[in-house]
Amino acid sequence: MQQQLIDRDLAVNWHPYSQMKTSNHLPIARGEGANLYDYQGNRYLDMVSSWWVTIHGHANSYIASKVYEQLSTLEQVIFAGFTHLPAITLSERLLQLLPLNQKKVFFTDNGSTAVEVALKMCIQFAYNNGVQKTKIIAFKNGYHGDTFGAMSVSERGQWTAPFADLLFEVIFIDAPTAENLESIKKIVQEHAEQTACFIYEPLVQGAGGMLMHRAEDLSELMSFCKSKGILLIQDEIFVGFGRTGTLFAADQLEEKPDVMCFSKGLTGGTMPLGITTCTEEIYQAFYSDEKRKALFHGHSFTASPIACAASLASLDLLLQDDCRSNIERICKSHAAFAKRLMKSEKVKNVRQTGTILAFDWVTENETSYFNQIQEKLFIVFIKKGIILRPMGNVLYLLPPYCIQQEDLDYTYETILEVLNNNNI
Repeated sequence: MQQQLIDRDLAVNWHPYSQMKTSNHLPIARGEGANLYDYQGNRYLDMVSSWWVTIHGHANSYIASKVYEQLSTLEQVIFAGFTHLPAITLSERLLQLLPLNQKKVFFTDNGSTAVEVALKMCIQFAYNNGVQKTKIIAFKNGYHGDTFGAMSVSERGQWTAPFADLLFEVIFIDAPTAENLESIKKIVQEHAEQTACFIYEPLVQGAGGMLMHRAEDLSELMSFCKSKGILLIQDEIFVGFGRTGTLFAADQLEEKPDVMCFSKGLTGGTMPLGITTCTEEIYQAFYSDEKRKALFHGHSFTASPIACAASLASLDLLLQDDCRSNIERICKSHAAFAKRLMKSEKVKNVRQTGTILAFDWVTENETSYFNQIQEKLFIVFIKKGIILRPMGNVLYLLPPYCIQQEDLDYTYETILEVLNNNNI
């Protein structure tokens, strides 16, 4: 059956981020906790949380029960001209957990569209106020999604090369360090008058290679941008909901963003949903008797009642003491394993923020998403029952919070075993 499914899949499906001529796609039958099972009954530890979304593990019975209740009550209603209790409750609860200046919630379908809305909010904020501000500042090595606006503010390269002439101009700056902050401020100062916003991934740049920067350096850069009238878009799509060790990366920053973006772990990984939050000041720039000042953006499944129900259930779990204890346990385990990794000659640049642990696997070639060791490592670990999806030669661990300690330890020991294999 396994091979039949592979053949049927290849006949009809086109997979993301895959060269279909050379890639393989493993059929998965079911999930339970941190485990996935194929149709032959083989178990795999999902150490990447299924593209960073499944924070409470697979087939969580509590989330499933709340989704079922909602399906039996109200599955969908247009969110233009109508509203519903799950959306209201989710917005109320989420805003209580975010920085106090976040006052309004705008729903979309996924992370990319949450970013699109954030960009449109900031540019139209200036427009509605009669100011011409069209420049945007973003980090080098950033990633904010695959729609055109999100691509424009992400790192340019082989991913975006076919669309290079269609992407709008962006001012790219380095992620802040104590050494480069002053030079970055000079670039910001030069463009400040025409700049609508600065968009950034706080603390960890995920798809860029799990690159990490210090909270204090980012806070200083945020404050400088604010002093120049530049709105701050904080993309917490990846790092939100406990990934950095705190509920949100914002909890580690001294400065508050004007706009925040969420998705991935928002629903506990059960289904798509995107959220963009903003300050009252931004909202008021659109609040008018003139309809033309409205934010003209929407999706068919905006504020899906089912997705909202899943998100509320995921929040219930996230705020429980045992979940917070699990996050702390993973953080401490990663920190201890990081010290062991540093002793290996095949490893460099070991780094950790909260439940995110990453390192570069030393090869003859430079660190790159297209490093050919990626496929080799993926296959080696799959054969050992572990799902790791290296970004080139960057290997990272991002387990669901429900991961059992024995499975976490098995993953650590297996990584060390593979590192010691001279054939890799």
